[in-house]
This record gives sequence, structure tokens and C-alpha cells, in this order.
Amino acid sequence: MQSTIFFNLGFGLLWIGLFAATRGGPLRKVVVILFHATAILVVIVNTSGHQYLQQNGTTLDYGTIAEWIPKLKEIEPILFEGGVPLLAWLLLTAALLYVTLGPLVVTRTVRGWLGRPRTTSPAVAPRFSFVLCSLAFGFGSLSVLNGTTTLARDTFVNIIVTGVDTAMEEDTSDVVLSAKPLPAHAGLAHTPQTEKRNVVLVHLESTRAQSVTPYNEGLKTMPFLHDLAKESLLVERTYVVVPRSSKASVTVNCGIEPPLYQGPEFEPGGIPTQCLAGLLKDQGYNTAFFQSSSETMDQYKVVAENLGYEEYYPSESMDPEGFEATNYFSYEDDIMLEPSERWLKEHKNKPFLVQYLTGTGHDDYRCLSTRYGSEHFADDDLLNRYLNCLRLQDLFLQNLFEQYKSLGLYEDTIFVIYGDHGEGFKEHGRLLHGDTPWEEGLRIPLIIHDPKRFQNGERIEGLSNQTDILPTVVEMLGYEVENGEYPGYSLLRPLPGDRTLRFSCISSRKCLASIKGNEKYIYHYDNQPEEVFNLAEDPLEEHNLADEHTKEQLDKRREDLFQWRSNVNSKYGSHGRG
Repeated sequence: MQSTIFFNLGFGLLWIGLFAATRGGPLRKVVVILFHATAILVVIVNTSGHQYLQQNGTTLDYGTIAEWIPKLKEIEPILFEGGVPLLAWLLLTAALLYVTLGPLVVTRTVRGWLGRPRTTSPAVAPRFSFVLCSLAFGFGSLSVLNGTTTLARDTFVNIIVTGVDTAMEEDTSDVVLSAKPLPAHAGLAHTPQTEKRNVVLVHLESTRAQSVTPYNEGLKTMPFLHDLAKESLLVERTYVVVPRSSKASVTVNCGIEPPLYQGPEFEPGGIPTQCLAGLLKDQGYNTAFFQSSSETMDQYKVVAENLGYEEYYPSESMDPEGFEATNYFSYEDDIMLEPSERWLKEHKNKPFLVQYLTGTGHDDYRCLSTRYGSEHFADDDLLNRYLNCLRLQDLFLQNLFEQYKSLGLYEDTIFVIYGDHGEGFKEHGRLLHGDTPWEEGLRIPLIIHDPKRFQNGERIEGLSNQTDILPTVVEMLGYEVENGEYPGYSLLRPLPGDRTLRFSCISSRKCLASIKGNEKYIYHYDNQPEEVFNLAEDPLEEHNLADEHTKEQLDKRREDLFQWRSNVNSKYGSHGRG
């Protein structure tokens, strides 16, 4: 509370000082208008920050606001879904009337009660104003100094401080680091093992490993996927790099770590490497991208083009009749089946790469009233709705496989099924994915099904992330990469035992993390203390072992993450930021 108290004292004294310095005329009117405007802004920011903390378990900062302001059209359905209640409109109207007429009405009313106010001596007013403004500056400074963590800062102060921190971050785009360059000019070379088979990528939205049946047999959310996994390659410890859908799309399709900041996958030409669609297109493949969500979701039309897909089909291109909305921008994933079948029939005579991006799984989890009914998975209503969304994804997978079998394409197709990121349901206080660095946010399912391989089921226990998907697919097709090298590892070969995986939150200066063996380290900047967990003994990350490590050990893990962050971002040209 100290930061908030000092900020409010400073804010109030500042305006009292300004009122004392302006005794009348046009300047006083300007001060009155600015006072009311800034007061309303502070109230809005603090109210929004409180609601954001209540909903997500983390603080509202500059990075979050900067991300969403350019996407007002995208978040409009979130704000106005179901219409705005009459009471809300009345309150908004009252607020606007107050802003317009309030200062005049209040001032005249007070003057009527008190009579003509006493005036301050012209010689005294400037000194009095200077003293008040000096006190305001002092209390304002204390609001920053006393808020040593984002949670301890006043919300308005936190947004300003994180904005300044972001602006002062060093641009590392010109830094030359020792890491291998991106495979910008890579291609595929034929080998005696080359076989042009179809490839299907199924991107499961907001799907965490702990909530799907193959990784948690006691939870019957995805029985079809569970049975499929028994005849597939299942990777037990697969992680994202950044828990965000667009970042996962870059990592999976392009085989590289994505930029660890907002964009540039949303900008034309923003991915500086050759991705799987481009590699296979050069080998005569047709490519298509389907999604059951709106093209406004993360500007996926641009993302799909950057990934190299020739054809793109969002939900706007599909017939929604008979399909329920499963969140504010997606329909049931079955909406993709009809356009998928039509496209496959037209292109079945050539090899193809197809991606299906499911929308079901994304909040706000409207998955209880579809034609498939619902099941009771959890007593918590929100978690139960989420788990029913995963059940719908499982039914879509079953229908999709039936489609490929009915079209005679199943036997000659490799299916890669993966989660894009996890989802937090306040296991660690966070009700979101982008800034959740614990297992529920980072660990995902990865299952590769090939009718010609893995008939008895195979398991991989080593550390893996989404960069391993591209080299695995390339090897399964019998190609070799030339003129470049991708950083991931083929899952057809043993994974290195000394591998370190590194992660970043989507918000700037929110968190970084790494896993080496079973030890996981999380750095929260100044949001909360560092954390260390032994995942073998503490898979739910309940016991922080940071106190058992020396300062030098923690500093080393933190510096390693800082260098990694700069390393990754520097590869994205003028966009890259430390």
C-alpha cells in the first residue's frame, strides 16, 4: 500500500499546487480540465489493473497495454460479447456528463454554499504553490522507491516504470554473437530414402500436457488421442519456447526459436528463415492452412503467409451453420472438415503439407452446449469448461482421421499433433498462458503418428521442444537439409542428455526460465523472487529450492538467460531487442 499512498499524496498535492498558482482566467480552466482528465485516467488505470490482477494473478504493465492497443478490433468481441448491460451504458453516460459539466456544477455549488471565497495574496501564492509541488515530487519519488516489485507498486506507477524500462532496453540488433546463424537459405536434398509423403500438422490451441489423457490417464478428456498414442511416437517432456500461439507456429513450422518480444511474425517478411512449407513447396508439395478461428486472431493471415503456406482458410471462409461458437472468435473445430475434404479431393494427386489450427481450447471456453454434449471433469466451473474444450478437440481429431481414411490418404500421411502452449488455472496464481512460466504453461503434448512406423508405440524421455518437429519431419520424409542447419534435433535419434531448454514470457521483463536435467530455474525480474524446482521430486513446482543455491549459481543461470535472449532477438534484424 505504501507506493499507492505516496502516489496519491503526490498526485493530490501536485494539483493543489497548480490550483494555487493559477488564480483565474483561461489558465485556471485548462488546469481544471487537465485535473479531471488525469483523475479519470488514473481511476481507469487502477480499476483495470485491479481487475487484471484478479483475473490473471499478475500485474498490469506497459507491455500488456502496448500489445493490445493496436488490436482493438481483435479484442472488441471480448469486451462486448453478449452486449453491454444497460447499467454499464448508464454509468458511462453519467461519467461523460460529469467530465463535461462536473467541474462547472461543483464549483458553482460550493461557491453558493460558502459565499465569495477568500483570495490568497499574490505574493504568497507562488511560494505556497512551489512548496506543494516540491512535496508532490517528493511523495511521487517515494511511490517509485517504495515499490521495489511490480506487485508492490501503484498500478499507474508500475505502467510508467515498465514503460521507461522498455524504452531503455538496449537494442542488440547489431550485436554479433557466437550462436549459429539462421538457415535463411536452407533447402532439401534428395537421398536414397526420400519418400514424398503427406504431412499434417495439428496445432491444438491452449492444450497443456497434464490435461490430456495420453499424459494423464486418470483424466478422460482425449480418449481417441490416448488410443492413437499407443501406436505413435510420444515425447514425454516437450516444451514451448514462448507460451503464445503465434510463437509456437514459428517454432514448429520454421524450426527456430521465435522472437522473444511482440511480433515480428505479424509483419510481412518478419520471419528470417526458410520454413517447412517453403522447403516442401520447392519439392513439389501443395500447402494449405486451415483454422476454425477468425483471421483477426493474432493476424494469422499474415502469419500463415510468413510461414510459406500458399492457401489460407480462416473461419470467415467457412459455413458456420450448425456449429457453435466455442469462444469469442472460434467455432467448433469440425467447421474445418468440409473445406478440408474439398481441398484434399482437389489436391490428393500431389504430396501436400496441411496445417489445422484448432480454436477450441482458447478462453472463454464455451464448450458445454455443442451437439456432443458435455462431461463432468472438474468441480471448478472454468476448469471444467476448459477440459470439455479439450474433449471437443479430441472429437475433431477422430473425425479428421476418419476423413483421411475415407479419402484413401491415411496410409501415406504423417500426422504431427502438438499443443501450442499450456494454460494456467491459478496453480501458481496465474489464470493465463503468456506469462505463466511453470509446467502448466510450458509443457505440452507432442505425438507423431505414422501408419508405417511406431505400431507398438514408442516413448522419448529426454528434453525436447518445438524446434525438434521440423528436423524430425524432414528425416521421416528421407530428405537432408543443405545450405543451412536447424537448431533442433530429430526425434528419431537419441536426444542429448546435457541439453538445456530456455523459455521466455510473452510480456517484456516478466519472466525467463530454463531447464537442465530435472532442475528448473525461473527469473521473474522484479515481480517476485527467483525460483528453483526439482521436477523429478516436485513436478507440481510447490517447493522453491532457491535458498539452497549460492548467489553465484543463481547469477550464472540468470546471465545465461540474458545472453540467450539477446542472442535470439538479434537474429531478427532491426526488430531485435534485448
